[in-house]
Amino acid sequence: MTAAAAARQILLRLTEVMASRLHAQTKLDQVVEIIGECLSSEVCSIYLLREGMLELFATRGLNQSAVHVTRMAIGEGLTGAIAQKVETLNLAEAKAHPDFQYRPETGEDKFHSFAGVPIVYRERAVGVLCVQHVEPRRYEEVEIEALQTTAMVLSELIANAELVDEEEARGLTAEQSGPQTLTGLTLVKGLGAGVAVYHQPRVEITQVMAEDIEAERQRVYRAFDRMREQIDSLASQAEFGVGGEHEEVLETYKMFAYDEGWSRRINEAIDSGLTAEAAIERVQQHTRMRMREIDDPLLADRMHDLEDLANRLLRIVAGQVGTAASQGLRKDAILIARNLGPAELLEYDKRRLKGVILEEGSLTAHVVIVARAMNVPVIGRTKGVRTTIREGDEILLDASAGNAIVRPLPQVADAFQARFAKSREKQAAYASLRDVEPFTRCGTRIQVMMNAGLRDDMSALGLTGADGVGLFRTEFQFLVSATLPQRERQTRLYRDVLDAAGDKPVIFRTVDIGGDKSVPYLASEIAAQDENPAMGWRALRLALEREGLMKIQARALLEAAAGRSLYVMFPMVSEPWEFDAAKQVFDEQLAFLRAQKKLLPEKINFGAMLEVPALAEVLDMLLPRLSFLSIGTNDLTQFLFAADRANPKLAERYDWLSPSILRFLRRVMRSSVGSGVDIGVCGEMGGRRLEALALLGIGYRRLSITPAAVGPIKELVRKVDLAELTAAMNGWLLSPAGSLRDELAAWAAARDIEHD
Repeated sequence: MTAAAAARQILLRLTEVMASRLHAQTKLDQVVEIIGECLSSEVCSIYLLREGMLELFATRGLNQSAVHVTRMAIGEGLTGAIAQKVETLNLAEAKAHPDFQYRPETGEDKFHSFAGVPIVYRERAVGVLCVQHVEPRRYEEVEIEALQTTAMVLSELIANAELVDEEEARGLTAEQSGPQTLTGLTLVKGLGAGVAVYHQPRVEITQVMAEDIEAERQRVYRAFDRMREQIDSLASQAEFGVGGEHEEVLETYKMFAYDEGWSRRINEAIDSGLTAEAAIERVQQHTRMRMREIDDPLLADRMHDLEDLANRLLRIVAGQVGTAASQGLRKDAILIARNLGPAELLEYDKRRLKGVILEEGSLTAHVVIVARAMNVPVIGRTKGVRTTIREGDEILLDASAGNAIVRPLPQVADAFQARFAKSREKQAAYASLRDVEPFTRCGTRIQVMMNAGLRDDMSALGLTGADGVGLFRTEFQFLVSATLPQRERQTRLYRDVLDAAGDKPVIFRTVDIGGDKSVPYLASEIAAQDENPAMGWRALRLALEREGLMKIQARALLEAAAGRSLYVMFPMVSEPWEFDAAKQVFDEQLAFLRAQKKLLPEKINFGAMLEVPALAEVLDMLLPRLSFLSIGTNDLTQFLFAADRANPKLAERYDWLSPSILRFLRRVMRSSVGSGVDIGVCGEMGGRRLEALALLGIGYRRLSITPAAVGPIKELVRKVDLAELTAAMNGWLLSPAGSLRDELAAWAAARDIEHD
């Protein structure tokens, strides 16, 4: 007999039992008899999770007096081990297993062989189905598969009949149903509260047993066809290019999508009497059990790929294609995802999206750049997300501290809301400074500008009262686009940005892509080969080699700024000739437009970003050609310390208030004195209060920061006496002792300058 036939025989009889009006306990008593008879098993028992313990609910072959008496903890005995690890056991001699525990009240001492499978509901074990024999023997694969299929049907019966606690039926033990704290890596700071929403909502399987097997088979065939079309389409799209890691992933997807073994196992599950959804889920459960046994990280990744593909197939067959964004957020939400792309994040309603929790993610991920621009707090590298958080759970996200409280106690929620209210009060106070110019106590005007990258960001210019846009990241349009943005689209964006800015300046940074910001339609396969993408083929290096890319952007910027002043900044300039080559592209396009009698910008101001330390050594050669210079502190820091910002072990290791960083920045500032070149800082460093104090103390008078930081930095500037601060900074940098951060914090506290 095949596994499908054995399971089918059991399910046909279970159908009658489940359809009856019998009491749930009576149904379970009949279920163990049916399974025992069909598998010729001397013992068949069902244990269910109740108040955090596995309780014997029904048995054939063991002492009936043990029912509702025998209980064991998760992880205790063979049954507890199955529930804890969510895996199958198949033993010829149960007593030889290290987890074996003898329970005399059951009368099981005469039985030697043992097989057990978890009863899984929403990816978690809520019970165990097991069989035993007197004779020592390992159970045949056909018997194990029949048990696994039966256990799946039982999960529906158990949940519908409320045989386990409500929280446990929904997939959580009594301990897990209470408050839980998850920790992760801070990607975007901030506070957020809302209900959990999974980016890819889980399909709820409402019907397990099939009424028409052939109809279910046809549904799966159609779903497979559609899924294969999707994968083939992905592989052929221009945005995925040729070669590189993305191609390997897609090849793996294609391998699984066309794997006959996978589709055959799903068909066999349908043959046993399961619906298409239940059959896919049944095979997924088997895959998850195999994943737990795999030590090889590469193979484990491949199994994760298969699970992702199975989820896609499940959504197709259930008619639930699309992400949570397509369904819309109905409440304030904390979005949960394994990973996100920037375009996917932009699909969500910013008014409802209060935070993001990623199972993966890194500081340099594209989605983090967009989330920071949207002012949405994010944590990544978060362990235990899927085993802890359910759809709809209340979550308090403190991304600044790198944690999320799931299902908080009322008093914790109240304390969090009090913090939130205090934060909002501060924001309101900062907002009141919108029209106040940031002069220091000694009367020096500091330019406080904001960073942007999206058309929607420009509304923050008026709301914050920033002096302009010190960094407009033009690459956002490239990162969220499936193909290279055409010149007309670029021109329209730049013109809209300039219109929104009015009389305030906007510094457009030419496209900074490549390396870790891969856009495969621009041959990122070359960048994908870089051992360190941040130091590889990216930014101006890529743009100069792809001259057509820079020509299109130059023309778009020049046309958009017709009749106005244009500020253009080149990223990652390492040597003066790179600046000259980039400016030459603009000069050629300017000459072309002039020949076409087109309206030109009134004035063009060219600048560079100092991110590569080598440029500091040749500034005397470059400064005469510049209108302005901006220090990109994010990349500069990682290059100075040879520390990859994307590595979580190094992300917080090196301090921006290190004497080495500040001495370097002060040397750059001093070398520009008398040049007439406006010099400033754009990056996260300038938006932090203590770091901003340090920058002011070493001579910087222009900061470009996130919109959310504009108010706080304006408020800080108005409390500073520059002469006093400069003297203190010079003293600390001349003879550094202990922590400069602590010294500066104490100095600020003594002057009633808030520095957190």
